[in-house]
Amino acid sequence: MKKVYVAMIADLIHAGHIRLLKQAGERGEVTLGLLTDKAAGEIDDLPYLGYEKRLEALEGISHVARIIPQNEASYRNNLQALRPDYVVHGDDWADNHLRPYRNEVVQLLKQWGGTLIELPYSSDINELRIKDRISELGIGIGARLARLRRLIAAKPVVKVLEVHNALCGIIAEKCAVTNEQGAHESFDAMWSSSLTDSTSKGKPDIEAVDTSTRLATINEIFEVTTKPLIYDADTGGKVEHFELTLRSLERVGVSAAIVEDKTGLKKNSLLGNEVPQNQDSIEHFCEKLSRGKAALLGREFMLVARVESLILEAGMEDALRRASAYVEAGADGIMIHSRHKDPEEIFTFISRFRDANNHTPLVVVPSTFNSVTTDEFARRGVNVVIYANHMLRSAYPAMLQTAKSILQHKRSLEAEPLCHPISDILKLIPGAI
Repeated sequence: MKKVYVAMIADLIHAGHIRLLKQAGERGEVTLGLLTDKAAGEIDDLPYLGYEKRLEALEGISHVARIIPQNEASYRNNLQALRPDYVVHGDDWADNHLRPYRNEVVQLLKQWGGTLIELPYSSDINELRIKDRISELGIGIGARLARLRRLIAAKPVVKVLEVHNALCGIIAEKCAVTNEQGAHESFDAMWSSSLTDSTSKGKPDIEAVDTSTRLATINEIFEVTTKPLIYDADTGGKVEHFELTLRSLERVGVSAAIVEDKTGLKKNSLLGNEVPQNQDSIEHFCEKLSRGKAALLGREFMLVARVESLILEAGMEDALRRASAYVEAGADGIMIHSRHKDPEEIFTFISRFRDANNHTPLVVVPSTFNSVTTDEFARRGVNVVIYANHMLRSAYPAMLQTAKSILQHKRSLEAEPLCHPISDILKLIPGAI
């Protein structure tokens, strides 16, 4: 019997998948290569369902003889092991970001006389619309909480956008572009910044907005989004309060908290030594991390330690020593920050940290060293890139310009070109139209 290979993500199994598998089965014995989360993350968004759940859904399909994992977006390893007579795929991959994988398959099949069979894409089924519908229905607390760990394990780099209200959350959820290679680009997660949350409420960024108020904002964001959220925990306050804060965050479905190793009245890190800022001792901060981890109920929530040594000019050796100690104390990740526009300081830290530790997630916030792309960060070993305050910073000048125009002209006519049509904004809100 002829050997047939079909690869799928199969996040949402629909009639198009069944048609393709049925036609593949008519040509021989079908081996289905089910893309793992990591493989899917290389080419697309993280699947809504994990590998085991997708495997369970496919196991009962009669047209498939066996299912094996495809651990990379590339077909190379599985095809060389199986040497199938046919590879069957929809014809939609010839003109989009999957084209390099198609070309690779064609070249591999030539080695043993195999054939690529491309079947008409199921244009009657709009998978993106199905996923949009799932987004409208929402996501469970456990699924959202666990998603950040899955993203970090699956994707080359996790892209995170600051949100300070529900409208920002909808933008982070739905904003997408197509890059030069034809690939879909979108944000993977959201960042609840203490700076932008405080500023949007007219308060200074000194931990003046209490946890309950910040959680109320997060709940509003969660009502209209499905992406995971990382919480800016500032210094964490007293250890006893920090334990309670982490439990509250975990309970509502926040995926991670980032806590900085400073003490006393919180001042924004980008002010550096221009204002009085005190770095915590390694011993005390490690105790805070350990007790914070012990306070959590499950294993999915991530506690990330933010090292302020480069910000406070304590030196590279101090930063590396602290990062190592914080990992030993139980931190699930390390965030490193710098005030320099030149990224060499950050690159040096990343390189030296990765020489000693190649598994702990690294987080950067390139507010100052903003010339570095997410692709370059990924190549250097960074797992998460947070764009920490850009939504608020871009909104303020636009609003100010509009307000001045209305005052200057004593009417709003001249301000209209500065404003987006309200109908387009309403389309973002489910049920508004």
